[in-house]
Amino acid sequence: MSAPTYLAYDYPLLSAFWTMLWFFLWVLWFILLFRVIFDVFRDDDMSGWAKAGWLVFVVLVPFLGVLVYVIARGRGMGKREIAQARAQQQAFDSYVREAAKGSAPTSSVDELARLSEIRARGDITDEEFRRAKELVLSGAGQARQPGTAPTSPTSPASPTSSTHTH
Repeated sequence: MSAPTYLAYDYPLLSAFWTMLWFFLWVLWFILLFRVIFDVFRDDDMSGWAKAGWLVFVVLVPFLGVLVYVIARGRGMGKREIAQARAQQQAFDSYVREAAKGSAPTSSVDELARLSEIRARGDITDEEFRRAKELVLSGAGQARQPGTAPTSPTSPASPTSSTHTH
Protein backbone atom coordinates (compact mmCIF):
# COMPACT_ATOMS: atom_id res chain seq x y z
CA MET A 1 0.00 0.00 0.00
CA SER A 2 2.62 2.47 -0.87
CA ALA A 3 0.72 4.25 -3.61
CA PRO A 4 2.02 7.75 -4.27
CA THR A 5 -0.24 10.61 -3.20
CA TYR A 6 -0.62 13.42 -5.68
CA LEU A 7 -1.29 16.92 -4.40
CA ALA A 8 -2.38 20.02 -6.24
CA TYR A 9 1.18 21.28 -6.27
CA ASP A 10 2.28 18.23 -8.25
CA TYR A 11 0.49 19.71 -11.29
CA PRO A 12 1.76 23.19 -12.31
CA LEU A 13 -1.50 24.43 -13.83
CA LEU A 14 -3.54 23.32 -10.82
CA SER A 15 -0.94 24.93 -8.57
CA ALA A 16 -1.32 28.23 -10.40
CA PHE A 17 -5.10 27.99 -10.14
CA TRP A 18 -4.90 27.26 -6.41
CA THR A 19 -2.56 30.22 -5.83
CA MET A 20 -4.82 32.57 -7.79
CA LEU A 21 -7.85 31.36 -5.84
CA TRP A 22 -6.20 32.13 -2.50
CA PHE A 23 -4.99 35.49 -3.79
CA PHE A 24 -8.49 36.53 -4.90
CA LEU A 25 -9.99 35.31 -1.65
CA TRP A 26 -7.55 37.54 0.25
CA VAL A 27 -8.41 40.51 -1.97
CA LEU A 28 -12.11 39.82 -1.48
CA TRP A 29 -11.65 39.64 2.28
CA PHE A 30 -9.76 42.96 2.36
CA ILE A 31 -12.49 44.63 0.30
CA LEU A 32 -15.10 43.27 2.71
CA LEU A 33 -13.03 44.44 5.70
CA PHE A 34 -12.86 48.00 4.39
CA ARG A 35 -16.56 48.01 3.49
CA VAL A 36 -17.38 46.94 7.04
CA ILE A 37 -15.17 49.69 8.47
CA PHE A 38 -16.76 52.32 6.20
CA ASP A 39 -20.23 51.07 7.10
CA VAL A 40 -19.46 51.39 10.81
CA PHE A 41 -18.65 55.07 10.28
CA ARG A 42 -21.59 55.61 7.88
CA ASP A 43 -24.24 54.32 10.29
CA ASP A 44 -25.88 57.28 12.05
CA ASP A 45 -28.05 55.06 14.25
CA MET A 46 -25.07 53.61 16.12
CA SER A 47 -23.62 55.39 19.13
CA GLY A 48 -19.96 56.26 19.37
CA TRP A 49 -19.29 53.45 21.84
CA ALA A 50 -20.96 50.91 19.58
CA LYS A 51 -18.84 52.12 16.66
CA ALA A 52 -15.70 51.86 18.77
CA GLY A 53 -16.68 48.36 19.92
CA TRP A 54 -17.26 47.11 16.38
CA LEU A 55 -13.98 48.64 15.19
CA VAL A 56 -12.01 47.03 18.02
CA PHE A 57 -13.70 43.69 17.33
CA VAL A 58 -13.01 43.91 13.58
CA VAL A 59 -9.39 45.00 14.04
CA LEU A 60 -8.40 42.64 16.87
CA VAL A 61 -10.18 39.54 15.58
CA PRO A 62 -10.47 40.38 11.87
CA PHE A 63 -11.91 37.19 10.35
CA LEU A 64 -14.42 36.56 13.12
CA GLY A 65 -15.21 40.28 13.48
CA VAL A 66 -16.03 40.73 9.79
CA LEU A 67 -18.04 37.52 9.69
CA VAL A 68 -20.10 38.47 12.77
CA TYR A 69 -20.65 42.03 11.49
CA VAL A 70 -21.90 40.80 8.10
CA ILE A 71 -24.23 38.29 9.77
CA ALA A 72 -25.54 40.75 12.39
CA ARG A 73 -25.74 43.94 10.33
CA GLY A 74 -25.43 42.85 6.69
CA ARG A 75 -28.99 43.74 5.67
CA GLY A 76 -28.70 47.25 7.12
CA MET A 77 -25.30 47.56 5.48
CA GLY A 78 -26.87 47.16 2.04
CA LYS A 79 -29.70 49.56 2.83
CA ARG A 80 -27.28 52.24 4.03
CA GLU A 81 -25.19 51.84 0.88
CA ILE A 82 -28.27 52.17 -1.34
CA ALA A 83 -29.43 55.25 0.60
CA GLN A 84 -26.02 56.87 0.19
CA ALA A 85 -25.97 56.09 -3.54
CA ARG A 86 -29.44 57.61 -3.96
CA ALA A 87 -28.44 60.73 -2.03
CA GLN A 88 -25.34 61.14 -4.19
CA GLN A 89 -27.41 60.68 -7.36
CA GLN A 90 -29.97 63.25 -6.22
CA ALA A 91 -27.21 65.73 -5.37
CA PHE A 92 -25.63 65.18 -8.77
CA ASP A 93 -28.98 65.54 -10.56
CA SER A 94 -29.78 68.79 -8.75
CA TYR A 95 -26.30 70.12 -9.54
CA VAL A 96 -26.75 69.29 -13.23
CA ARG A 97 -30.19 70.93 -13.26
CA GLU A 98 -28.83 74.09 -11.63
CA ALA A 99 -25.84 74.21 -13.97
CA ALA A 100 -28.06 73.69 -17.01
CA LYS A 101 -30.55 76.29 -15.80
CA GLY A 102 -27.83 78.91 -15.40
CA SER A 103 -26.18 78.33 -18.78
CA ALA A 104 -29.19 77.74 -21.03
CA PRO A 105 -30.91 80.76 -22.57
CA THR A 106 -34.42 81.20 -21.27
CA SER A 107 -37.35 80.90 -23.64
CA SER A 108 -40.04 83.54 -23.97
CA VAL A 109 -42.48 81.21 -22.20
CA ASP A 110 -40.14 80.99 -19.20
CA GLU A 111 -39.70 84.76 -19.15
CA LEU A 112 -43.46 85.35 -19.34
CA ALA A 113 -44.04 82.91 -16.50
CA ARG A 114 -41.41 84.67 -14.41
CA LEU A 115 -42.98 88.05 -15.20
CA SER A 116 -46.41 86.74 -14.16
CA GLU A 117 -44.98 85.55 -10.85
CA ILE A 118 -43.36 88.94 -10.23
CA ARG A 119 -46.63 90.74 -11.01
CA ALA A 120 -48.61 88.33 -8.80
CA ARG A 121 -46.27 89.11 -5.89
CA GLY A 122 -46.89 92.82 -6.50
CA ASP A 123 -43.28 93.69 -7.30
CA ILE A 124 -44.23 95.35 -10.61
CA THR A 125 -47.30 97.21 -11.75
CA ASP A 126 -49.64 96.13 -14.54
CA GLU A 127 -48.17 98.78 -16.84
CA GLU A 128 -44.61 97.54 -16.20
CA PHE A 129 -45.79 93.99 -16.81
CA ARG A 130 -47.40 94.99 -20.11
CA ARG A 131 -44.22 96.74 -21.34
CA ALA A 132 -42.00 93.85 -20.28
CA LYS A 133 -44.37 91.39 -21.96
CA GLU A 134 -44.19 93.36 -25.20
CA LEU A 135 -40.39 93.29 -25.04
CA VAL A 136 -40.37 89.54 -24.50
CA LEU A 137 -42.84 88.86 -27.29
CA SER A 138 -41.00 91.14 -29.73
CA GLY A 139 -37.76 89.27 -29.03
CA ALA A 140 -35.94 92.20 -27.44
CA GLY A 141 -35.96 90.53 -24.06
CA GLN A 142 -34.16 87.43 -25.35
CA ALA A 143 -30.52 86.93 -24.43
CA ARG A 144 -28.30 88.15 -27.28
CA GLN A 145 -25.30 86.32 -28.59
CA PRO A 146 -21.99 88.10 -27.94
CA GLY A 147 -21.18 90.54 -30.68
CA THR A 148 -24.75 91.03 -31.94
CA ALA A 149 -26.54 94.34 -31.85
CA PRO A 150 -29.57 94.83 -29.60
CA THR A 151 -32.93 94.52 -31.34
CA SER A 152 -34.63 97.42 -29.58
CA PRO A 153 -34.09 100.77 -31.38
CA THR A 154 -34.70 102.72 -28.16
CA SER A 155 -32.10 100.86 -26.15
CA PRO A 156 -29.45 103.19 -24.68
CA ALA A 157 -26.68 100.86 -25.84
CA SER A 158 -28.00 100.87 -29.40
CA PRO A 159 -25.94 102.82 -31.94
CA THR A 160 -29.20 103.93 -33.63
CA SER A 161 -30.55 105.51 -30.47
CA SER A 162 -32.69 108.62 -30.85
CA THR A 163 -29.96 110.77 -29.26
CA HIS A 164 -27.43 109.81 -31.90
CA THR A 165 -27.57 111.66 -35.22
CA HIS A 166 -26.17 110.58 -38.58
